[in-house]
Amino acid sequence: MWVAAAVAYVASVFVSAMLAQTGGELSAPLDDAFIHFDYARSLGRGYPFFWTRESGYSSGNTSPSYLVTLAIGWVAGFRGTSLMAWALLVGCASLVVFFVAVARASEPLGTWAKYLFPPAVLSVGALDWSLFSGMETAFHLGVWGGATLALERFAVHAKAADRLWGPVSWLSFSLAALVLTRPESVVCVVVYAVTAAWLTRGRGARRVGAIGALTLAGPAFALVGLASLNRLFTGEWAQAGAIAKLALYDPYATSSEKLAEWAGNLKHVLLTVGGHHLADRKWYGLLVPLMALVPLFSRLTRGRAAIVWAQIVGWVLLISLNGQVRWQNERYAMSAVAWLLALAALGVAVLVSHHGDTLRARMSWGARLAVAGLLVALYWHHQRPRMRDQIWFFARASRNIRDQQLSTGLRFSDLKPRRILVGDAGAIIYGSDRPALDLVGLGGYYNFPFARAHRHGLGASIELIERMAEDQRPDYMAIYPDWWGELPNVFGHYVTEVPVVGNVICAGPAKVIYRADWSSLEQHSLPRALRDGEQVVAEVDVADLTSEGAASYRFPTPGMGRVVWRVLADPANKNHDLFDAGREIPEGQRETFELELPSSGGKLVVRSATTAAAELRVVVAGMDVGQIRVAPAEGWSEPFVDLPVGLPKRARVELVAEQGSWIDYHVWVVGPAE
Repeated sequence: MWVAAAVAYVASVFVSAMLAQTGGELSAPLDDAFIHFDYARSLGRGYPFFWTRESGYSSGNTSPSYLVTLAIGWVAGFRGTSLMAWALLVGCASLVVFFVAVARASEPLGTWAKYLFPPAVLSVGALDWSLFSGMETAFHLGVWGGATLALERFAVHAKAADRLWGPVSWLSFSLAALVLTRPESVVCVVVYAVTAAWLTRGRGARRVGAIGALTLAGPAFALVGLASLNRLFTGEWAQAGAIAKLALYDPYATSSEKLAEWAGNLKHVLLTVGGHHLADRKWYGLLVPLMALVPLFSRLTRGRAAIVWAQIVGWVLLISLNGQVRWQNERYAMSAVAWLLALAALGVAVLVSHHGDTLRARMSWGARLAVAGLLVALYWHHQRPRMRDQIWFFARASRNIRDQQLSTGLRFSDLKPRRILVGDAGAIIYGSDRPALDLVGLGGYYNFPFARAHRHGLGASIELIERMAEDQRPDYMAIYPDWWGELPNVFGHYVTEVPVVGNVICAGPAKVIYRADWSSLEQHSLPRALRDGEQVVAEVDVADLTSEGAASYRFPTPGMGRVVWRVLADPANKNHDLFDAGREIPEGQRETFELELPSSGGKLVVRSATTAAAELRVVVAGMDVGQIRVAPAEGWSEPFVDLPVGLPKRARVELVAEQGSWIDYHVWVVGPAE
């Protein structure tokens, strides 16, 4: 009852502040919450893992278990923005499970100690912001609580020398649910598996190995199964969110640059959480981690505290790989913040627990009680301003999302688009309930690698749009023009915009709607210099990741081969524009690919557009077949080199930039027409 009352009170404070700013309408402080809602609605309609019904399977949702939970609410009647009410109910119920689980850690100190956890954990405004945002943070803590209870049950049976197959099976299932809620929970899986092995260390190496294998079987099956589905339907083992956000998938960065980004993210998490979210003055934020260390010095709490500390450290190290950890009010770090605050509450309980009835023991207890009271008072004095700010921020951000993102979606009820082009947007699609295409790739479109293309550059994304059927391409865009360079100017016609007043969360002051115009995209990928009696034998459309993959294309790395794109006059029709994207190949570097070749001879044609001359050495199947000179031109040029007869049916081709840098947009192998 105490836990439910505490959770309900804090939730009501944040939600009532939101309703006051939105005029009584439910919203969410993060657009990403509506991405969850999009997937949940599709699942409720019978389309699992679809962002929208017309987009095909997508790996963009990184929390399948939360998705299923939200879909249950949608089916039950929580439609439209009322799905946020269901998300809040799920979050509150999940927190009850979490607090019941962490209460086990204080049992050796007495039944009174568990009452410290709710006020301690819910005392940080930034954590509450995330817990009641509609995202999966609260649900993740609830699932973590379930796994923790499963470990506690396993420990009881291990201590009593009971049969463990039932408890270890339940633990394995709980850990599977955990990684299906947040993939970063692999650190929790490792810690709990090691703990389970330690608890059974006296039962023989074979038994310990079997228990460890069974513990890991559930989460391993979940991860492998999800990765296999991704591979089957998208061609990628990894989830789209990982590809779009993790520094590991940056195609241009060096190992040292990736390490530097990770270190920068880690520094940001530690300084922002400790120096901003935990207190209005950074040094007072240290009170929480210092108090969280106290349980390690008591034999009654040391074991459980060490388990949680291991997860905190592993979690923070792992999320620092995510470039988005700096944004969205540091929500990716909030599970670790909840664990840290729970340990701090346990530390207070250790300090004030009464040991002994002697005068000296009572004096010691009184001193410890005074120190704990002073530290708690100092902490709350310096956290209260942050709590006030976060309540206001939650309400204003929710209003911003409603006023801009949801309102933009409602505008499309009149426009009735075929498909809307967006950039990492959930509320627009949820509000409009129309087919969409996400340039960031979190939404997904069948097996088109938009998430990976986003990492390569905008030109690679447009190449994939070019690959789409004409009647499937977006006919409207709803984007922040500053995000996408020349995209709206070249491919869009302004329709209207939806501004936001007092913006604190949206990525721009106005979401702009454009009517899309893809007329410059090629309908047939042929060289404009193709003559009568010739045909295209093979090609690689450079910067089109699908075409590059089919040709085993490799560009020079790291820091080279960056994607650029141009729209210039079509050589075959000066009144028509022609788009193409390509890669920058510096002088002295090479690109390689494999193509079918004509045995009777032909030519290799390249497309480029450059202001400086360049000379390319062409090597086919290890044989130097000549040079291509790329002359400066104001438009597209398509120089070529003749291919000798007798070449292999398929061979490796190398283009070496011998003199000058150049941009390769397209390569064709042309042979005699049959």
